[in-house]
Amino acid sequence: MRGVPRPWGVEVAKSRTRGVGRTYSRVVPGVSGRVLVVDDNKVIRQLIKVNLELEGFEVVTANDGVECLDVVHQVCPDVITLDVVMPRLDGFGAAVQLRADPRTRHLPVAIVSACTQYEVDAGIAAGVDAFIAKPFEPAELVRVVRRLVERKDRRDDREGTPAGRGRG
Repeated sequence: MRGVPRPWGVEVAKSRTRGVGRTYSRVVPGVSGRVLVVDDNKVIRQLIKVNLELEGFEVVTANDGVECLDVVHQVCPDVITLDVVMPRLDGFGAAVQLRADPRTRHLPVAIVSACTQYEVDAGIAAGVDAFIAKPFEPAELVRVVRRLVERKDRRDDREGTPAGRGRG
């Protein structure tokens, strides 16, 4: 991933285990934002969900890109995390369709995958905002998601758009 120019604002998290230590600080009272987690692997979905909930995020899950597109307008997430390889509709296809819809065009999207050079290039072309490499460190996942929620909140404040939290 080094040496590849990325559009401004695209983040690639280089997560690898860095030794023993706490990966999250505490359960945060209240809701920090709503995240739609999309992954066909139930274990990975649950791992992401638990780590985000421990940091105060509300988490809704979907099994693949088709389900993501079916529920995104009901859920009104602040951020979407997408796996790449999924049945029916992969993460890139879902990202392209999210960007094509005026209602979801500006939703922050993070790819959670192996983050090969192909995936980073295809993700950037699809309009993805951040990449989290599997295996990810929970603290890195939380940091990237929190940053994307904050970026969305700042944009919503500028545009006068209500935040996703508390809707639906």
